[in-house]
This record gives sequence, structure tokens and C-alpha cells, in this order.
Amino acid sequence: MQVLQMRPTERVCVDQERLGSLYQQLGESDAEDVVCRAMEELALRISHCDRLYRTSDWLELRKNSRSLIAIAEQVGLQKLAAVATDVMQSVDQNDEVAIAATLTRLVRVGERSLTAIWDTQDMSI
Repeated sequence: MQVLQMRPTERVCVDQERLGSLYQQLGESDAEDVVCRAMEELALRISHCDRLYRTSDWLELRKNSRSLIAIAEQVGLQKLAAVATDVMQSVDQNDEVAIAATLTRLVRVGERSLTAIWDTQDMSI
């Protein structure tokens, strides 16, 4: 018997227009500080979402996902914001299978998004 192992991948990208606007509004130094803090906060919140899922704390998972959306949008990570919205909607529908699936996707897209914004930061130096 053969077992097929799926490794889903998704393209993520940084909204350069949104990021450029942030740099224009704040200046290079302040914008870099905001982006670095946002990256750190996103990593923490994604990890926290996973812990909240494991304890079935749906209300806190929803709140944490909602705050993730705002931070992701601030730095131009629209795909991450969209997936966090999907997690919230799954919680709202009380669909544990959908919560598991969208949360797994959130972690995967989150990792790729953080790498993408990190690479963008490296190119601007």
C-alpha cells in the first residue's frame, strides 16, 4: 500500500504598497521598529493560537485571531489576515474540524509570511 503525503504550500507576499506607505508615514527608522515589533507579535500570537486550540479556549482563540488580523494588515500581510479571519469564522460557527484545519493553515501561512517580510527587510538594508 502506498501512502500519499500531502505538503500544502501557499504563496504569500508582502503588500509592498502598504509597507511603503508605512515607511513614508513613519520614516525608515520608526517603520523598521514597527515592522520588527509586528513580526515578533505575530509570531507570539500564532504560537498562542496553537496553545489556545489545544486547550479548546475558543473565545480567547477568536480574540487572539482578531488581533492577529489588525497586526498583519498593518504590515501588508493580507493572506495572513485572511486566514486569521477564517479561523475566527470557524470559531463563530463552532466547527471544530474547520477550526483545526484553518488553524493549521494559519501556522503554515504565518511562518511563510514572517519569512517573506523578513526577506523584504533584508532587501531594504
